[in-house]
Amino acid sequence: MSRQPAVTVVGAGGIGCSLGHALARSDWNVRMVDADQGKVAAGNADGLEIEGHGVQRTSFVEFADWSPEPGTPILLCTKCFDTPAVLDRLEKDHEIIPVQNGFDATLVGRITHEGIASYVSECESDRPFTRITRDGDLHLGPSSRDATGGSDVFERLARDLDANGCFRVVRVEDVRPYKYSKLMYNAAISPLAAVSGLDNAQLLTRPEARAMFFAFLRENYSILRRAKITLGRIGPFHPDTVNRILNLPLIARVMAPSFARSLRNTYCSMSGDIEKGRTEIEHFNGHLVELAGNEPCPMNRLACSVVRRMESAREQPNPDRLGELVI
Repeated sequence: MSRQPAVTVVGAGGIGCSLGHALARSDWNVRMVDADQGKVAAGNADGLEIEGHGVQRTSFVEFADWSPEPGTPILLCTKCFDTPAVLDRLEKDHEIIPVQNGFDATLVGRITHEGIASYVSECESDRPFTRITRDGDLHLGPSSRDATGGSDVFERLARDLDANGCFRVVRVEDVRPYKYSKLMYNAAISPLAAVSGLDNAQLLTRPEARAMFFAFLRENYSILRRAKITLGRIGPFHPDTVNRILNLPLIARVMAPSFARSLRNTYCSMSGDIEKGRTEIEHFNGHLVELAGNEPCPMNRLACSVVRRMESAREQPNPDRLGELVI
C-alpha cells in the first residue's frame, strides 16, 4: 500500500502532539516542528507518546532549522503570538489548517478550514510526552461562510484523525460557532489562571475565584450575543444554557464542585506565559473587547490591562493578584 502524503505539525505542545500521534498511527509521514531544542532531541530519540496510547515514531526538527516542503499541508498548533513567524516561512500556496484557541488576524485570507479542540492534552515541557486530561472533541470545518468543501488532503486528514485520534472528530459546516464558544470559556479561565497561578479546578473551588469566573462568563456571553455571533455546543451544555444557569447563583454554586473535579490538575494554555513576557491575552480577551466596540466590557478591558502590565514586567503569578481583576 502506498504511503499517504506528508504533513507538518508546527507546535509540539499538547494539541500538536495528539494530532501528530493520530496521523502517525494512520501511516502519514509526520514531521513535528518545535522551537524547543530539548523537546526536538527527545522526540527524535524516543518518539512521540500519548500516555496509555503508545509511542509513534515521527521526525522532529527545530523551528530555526525548518525548511517547509512545497505542497505539504501545515497543521498550525502554535500559540497565536508565534503565527507571524510561521507564516514568514510559508509560501502562499501552502495549505494551513490552524488548531488554535485564539483569534488571529494574520490568518485572515490565508486559511479556509480550521479546527478547535475541546479536549485537554497536556504535554511535558521538555519532551513530546502528553496525556489527555479531559475528553472532548475536535471540531473541523470551514472558517467562513464562503469556504467550499475541503481539499482532498483535508478530507483525508479529517478521516484519519477521526479513525486514530484520542478524541472525537466532529465535522461541521462552520467551525466558528464552536471556536467562539471555546473563546467564551478561555477568556474567563485564562486571565484568572494566568495572574493567579491556580489550576482550572481551583477557579471553581475558591469562592473569590469562582465569583470572578462566573462574572467573566456572563460578560463574555453578553459580548458575543450583542455581536450577533452564533455559538455552538462544545461541552455538556450549550452556552445559552450555561448563561441561564449563571443567572441562578444557587444552582451555579451547587453545580460547581462536579465541574471542578473534572478539571483537577489541569491548566489553561496561558499559564506560565506571563513570566515569559508574552501571552495570548490580545487574541482572547482583546478580541472580545474589539467585538464589544463602544459597549461596556469592564472585566475584559481590565484583564487586558492587568495581564499586559504583568507580562511586560514578567511578574510572578500569585493568588493574591486576583484582587487586581476585581471591578
